[in-house]
Amino acid sequence: MTSPNPSSSKRNLTVTSRRIFLTGTATLVCGGLSACAQSSDDRFLRVDTLAQRAVRKGEVPGIVLAVGHQGQIVHRYVCGNRALVPNREAMTWDTRFDMASQTKPTMTALSIMQLVERGQVGLDEPVSRYLPAFAANGKAPVTIRLLLTHYSGLPPDLSLDDAWYGKAEAVRRAMTSSLANPPAEKFVYSDINFITLGLVVEKVSGLSLNTYVQKEILGPLRMTESGYLPDPSLKMIIAPTQYDEHGMMLRGVVHDPTARRMGGVAGHAGLFSDAHDMCLYAQALLDRIAGRPSAFPLRRETLQQMISPQQPQGKTELRGFGWDNTTHYSSPRGSSFSDTSFGHTGFTGTSLWIDPASDSYVLILTNRVHPNGRGNVSQLRYDIVTEAAHALGLYNRA
Repeated sequence: MTSPNPSSSKRNLTVTSRRIFLTGTATLVCGGLSACAQSSDDRFLRVDTLAQRAVRKGEVPGIVLAVGHQGQIVHRYVCGNRALVPNREAMTWDTRFDMASQTKPTMTALSIMQLVERGQVGLDEPVSRYLPAFAANGKAPVTIRLLLTHYSGLPPDLSLDDAWYGKAEAVRRAMTSSLANPPAEKFVYSDINFITLGLVVEKVSGLSLNTYVQKEILGPLRMTESGYLPDPSLKMIIAPTQYDEHGMMLRGVVHDPTARRMGGVAGHAGLFSDAHDMCLYAQALLDRIAGRPSAFPLRRETLQQMISPQQPQGKTELRGFGWDNTTHYSSPRGSSFSDTSFGHTGFTGTSLWIDPASDSYVLILTNRVHPNGRGNVSQLRYDIVTEAAHALGLYNRA
């Protein structure tokens, strides 16, 4: 047996210009699991054991994880299966995942902040300046900032109770949506916020969201394994999610039902990516924060603003622009990453948490919804990040 991708020089290459390194030689262990690839660094045995246990307990079909620290991928681990039905397929390092809501901070919020940096969008401008129809039903006071921090007052999602379909109908529903709370009063995580932000990107840039992201984010970062609407030829390296309403297994088709009805490209979901590309993203972000050479397509001061708490004054649920700082969703921080760390999760089972204070990140990729939507990663995320931090010598928040 061999490592998950023994012939892929791309995945084992030292990329010094962007400070990406894959350390150690992976060795295959089985232990009753379909495939587990483990590095030779014993510091992370507890992390690997947590992953193995989650697969055995059926919490996830498989898992890909990476730990970055001080400019290197110091640990990577692959375990279990990417598909269970109709046939079992071993998980591999280059498996692509439906990133779900990680689309929000990594692509949509970054796109907005690029436009802010260029003076084309104002954080405290009303959304209706860019999308006049948005002012309907009392939404005129809602600003770009409130959308980015989930303090807009909008409800969590567009209704799926009736059989609507198409981007035009989604736009109409987002523009005419009523508020569930007064603007700036309450933190309510809402997909409508980021659907709307994606529409702002399109209106201001004159490009479709997926075209803008490819040109301004994926291209500069050389994230060649990432994007929306994966080509059908890639289907077999994409982790499937679950059956849709017609009994078809979703594979290479976005899992989120609203994004799917919109055609697969939306501000709140739709990105597909793999561990290699997400490590490129996380490392470039850390390099930019640290003032090292970086391809991250945002200035350092703008990025610092993006990742720090930006919620309305006096509110205790702390959100950056797209990123989670300290809210009831912050358990993937674990117990030992600093309180200045930030991250985000995806409903399908993905997670990325970044800690500039220790120059570290932990990436967890699973398709926990496969095949029946019953997988659970809430405790697993917390435990893996905690143990990874301990392996790096981090024990107390700062």
